[in-house]
Amino acid sequence: MPTFNAPDGTTLYYEDQGEGDAPPLLCLSGLTRNARDFDFVAPHLTGVRMIRMDYRGRGKSDWADHATYEVPVEAGDALALLDHLGIHRAAVLGTSRGGIIAMVLAATARDRLCGVALNDVGPVLDPGGLGAIKSYLGINPAFATLEDAAEAQMQNNPRFANVPKSRWVTFMSHINLETTEGLRINYDPKLRDAVVPGFDAPQTDLWPFFDRLEGLPLAIIHGANSDLLSEDTLAEMIRRHPGAIVAQVPDRGHIPFLDEPEALTALREWQAQLA
Repeated sequence: MPTFNAPDGTTLYYEDQGEGDAPPLLCLSGLTRNARDFDFVAPHLTGVRMIRMDYRGRGKSDWADHATYEVPVEAGDALALLDHLGIHRAAVLGTSRGGIIAMVLAATARDRLCGVALNDVGPVLDPGGLGAIKSYLGINPAFATLEDAAEAQMQNNPRFANVPKSRWVTFMSHINLETTEGLRINYDPKLRDAVVPGFDAPQTDLWPFFDRLEGLPLAIIHGANSDLLSEDTLAEMIRRHPGAIVAQVPDRGHIPFLDEPEALTALREWQAQLA
């Protein structure tokens, strides 16, 4: 199992797929997610060296002091992974939390980036979406099996339409473990203690971080039914970065799977712009 040591010594899991001389693409997942977050899009992203990691406290990475489950530390872990692999510059595909990390990297280590794609995230996080995350963060699902959880998604998640049950079963397997006692989250439950207090505090102004993306190829993928990335925030992002490649993904809330036709078209156009 490939691992590397974060700056504080925490052992983190990563995956490195593709030819070594192909353009590196660092894929950063959502808050509670892991490297599996990109399984649906991976077969479609050809001609790249796809690098994924499990953040500290998630997936196959070691748990750490929950006080370190914060974006600046995770951004430092991402740079440490690039250093471990001997990569100076990479494009970043960031889903939700991963997109926030990408914006922080643009502000603190812009010379390490050659482009950024943001999956349903921007500088302003809609309170409705944060409330939805708060409702499940760090809590084991009340389902006995992945099939049960998938059925609940189909019945109770109107923001996602035309998603087959098989997709939901696979998705739920990415973020949960099936045990004899029911489903268990596959991340440190104390992630809740690290993150939720920030939900209830005034949001950090991330617009200056977003503005540091100027001059870099940028793609923005937006779930048309998203409760985290609002239409107003998206419009302001486009105003500030008029060259951005934008995809509106119908029948998707937070977060698109990334293998939808609209998302793939945007990602391929973005790839073509990467230096």
